Amino acid sequence: MNEPLQSASLTDKRPFLWGRLSSLVLGIALAGLLLDQASKLWLLFVFDLGANGPVALFPFLDIVLVWNRGVSYGLFQQNSDLGRWLLVVLTVLITIGLWIWSARCQSRLIAFALAMIIGGAIGNGIDRIAYGAVVDFVHFHVGDFSWYVFNLADVWIVAGVAALLYDSFGNGPNSAAK
Repeated sequence: MNEPLQSASLTDKRPFLWGRLSSLVLGIALAGLLLDQASKLWLLFVFDLGANGPVALFPFLDIVLVWNRGVSYGLFQQNSDLGRWLLVVLTVLITIGLWIWSARCQSRLIAFALAMIIGGAIGNGIDRIAYGAVVDFVHFHVGDFSWYVFNLADVWIVAGVAALLYDSFGNGPNSAAK
């Protein structure tokens, strides 16, 4: 005789807030967060980039101070307190969602990717709370071509998204190709 099917929520034993790879995620996210915040604090308050910049490091790379009131690539600029705090709330909600995902993941690559995104999101979120905008300072340019100005948190986020994309094209259990 067949047993009745139970609801997935009743039989789902996956962790909600802390999983097998959560220590790894926490460590990587904290390392990324600390590197991001240390670089910003040093540039703002020790080097005083606002008064001493911009600094040409190479013909294609400058250190400049840009206050980004939007999201990646300067999109969705928020010049009001309401917009700023909406972005803070959105960052918190997304970070919580990514943490829950990371608690349930079984792949070290996915854990690494989510940790990078979480660390970067928290780093930029701290800026938004502390300064009202995100501190961006790395500027790549070649001739008339100018790449957007970014920070280490942005690097962590892009690296994490790239790792998620890489994983999605593989043949593993998280593969989008299946």
